[in-house]
Amino acid sequence: MPLLKGNDNVMRDVLARAKVIAVVGHSDKPERTSYQIAQFLRSVGYTVYPVNPTVKEIDGQLSYSSLQEIPEAVDIVNIFRRSEYLGEIVDEAIAINAKTVWAQLGISNQQAAQKALDAGLNIVMDACIKVEYLRLGIG
Repeated sequence: MPLLKGNDNVMRDVLARAKVIAVVGHSDKPERTSYQIAQFLRSVGYTVYPVNPTVKEIDGQLSYSSLQEIPEAVDIVNIFRRSEYLGEIVDEAIAINAKTVWAQLGISNQQAAQKALDAGLNIVMDACIKVEYLRLGIG
């Protein structure tokens, strides 16, 4: 599986085929970027699961403590956590057979990326999923 940043055709395909996105680090505060991006993803038709162990629910939706608790298969794990946490989140993404790990702007870790690639996952780092969705004309 490829490193997607810079590969528009594959990135477009990943975003077009995905149905379920887990947002790791999803805030319950509307002014936070993770909240706004998750709301955008919902508005364009994705099923979005919040993953944040410090929050019980967000806008009436259950927030999960880990990826393993999500009740259905996850296509994209969208990450809003600092780079040093990327390795353990990739481990969780591998454990649930996610297809793609997407680390938001400013988040990258080459060892974690290699681990994801070695496990057959697509990986995007340091890129905003909303910006790429709009730029690529998905939907």
